[in-house]
Amino acid sequence: MVSATRRRSASRIGDTARDATNLRSHSIGFSANTLMRKILAVLCVIFFALLLPAAERTWEPLPVPLSNNAVATAKVGHRLYMFSFMGIGPRKTWDAISNQTFAYNVDSGKWDEWRPVPGRDVVYRMGGYTVDGRGEETSVHSVEVLLPSKGIWYRAGDMPMSLDDSVLGVYRDRYIYTVSGWSQNNAVSNVQVYDSAKDKWQQATPIPGTPVFGHAGGMVNDTIVYVDGAYKNPAGRSPKYVASDECWMGKVDSHDITRIKWSKLPNHPGKARYRIAAGASEHDQKIYFSGGTDNPYNFDGIGFDGKPAEPSLVTFAWNLKTGKWEVINEKTPNPTMDNRGLLVTPYGLIRIGGMEAGQKVTAKVSAIPRSAK
Repeated sequence: MVSATRRRSASRIGDTARDATNLRSHSIGFSANTLMRKILAVLCVIFFALLLPAAERTWEPLPVPLSNNAVATAKVGHRLYMFSFMGIGPRKTWDAISNQTFAYNVDSGKWDEWRPVPGRDVVYRMGGYTVDGRGEETSVHSVEVLLPSKGIWYRAGDMPMSLDDSVLGVYRDRYIYTVSGWSQNNAVSNVQVYDSAKDKWQQATPIPGTPVFGHAGGMVNDTIVYVDGAYKNPAGRSPKYVASDECWMGKVDSHDITRIKWSKLPNHPGKARYRIAAGASEHDQKIYFSGGTDNPYNFDGIGFDGKPAEPSLVTFAWNLKTGKWEVINEKTPNPTMDNRGLLVTPYGLIRIGGMEAGQKVTAKVSAIPRSAK
């Protein structure tokens, strides 16, 4: 049975312990070069374009099928890696949650398993929630940091508010923002800011819109964009949670990182969706969105209304230069939902794992062209 609150999707990144509960994280990844502490967001959110020549290529699948896994990129020496953290396996049950970490060497085209989840070249994992055998969930406030060059994890300062299913972004290669999300029993409007240089947290201007979870978005320079997600049904009847069609943009004050000016955006192309994969590109000045579903669901891919959720075909982007939505592809091949991020690369928009049609957990790695089709 699900908890009295709700069952949300399976994890993102988790701890190293395998006890009675499984940790599923809402993680956020970051990447930085070896010469300076340059943080670039990943997961659920923002990813940087890889500085490699564009070319068509095939991608080796994950060693195992995973959905709702966190993804990130980082450079280790001169080698570029793509990471997959945790997720849920094909059974889509509480005990199918994984704490595995896989690393893909872009040069060799091979995956390797790294140590399980427990400055420079770092990947941050923030928050998440635990699930026990009864389906009871508890949001967590832990922050773990991966050092890809050494393959080890360490613990950073906890979030003031436990959180999962949030949108995350990075400002000035230093400040990490968590935007709305779920905390224990409700979606919250809070925006938290982490100073990676001082290992300290602050509260920022909350979102003015409906508090949501399972929304998607990213951050480019001082601008945050997030869309959709789910919230409690105001009618108080089944389904308990419904999709939100709200789209918002926030501008961070250049003199005060805790002040954000929020403005509402027009609706994006297509229906409101839950758990869209999103990734941001400073080079393109765009935030990309792909997949997701118009039927908010539990971690098994079955909607809160009891009906199976199916992935959306539409891939679109918010263009920060023009201030308009763009349709990238109305019929994206092999659409997926339950991805925790979209990697923006010269090879295209990379999806790692996720759920295909029929709620099938996949190990596939695929690329979507970044240009409109």
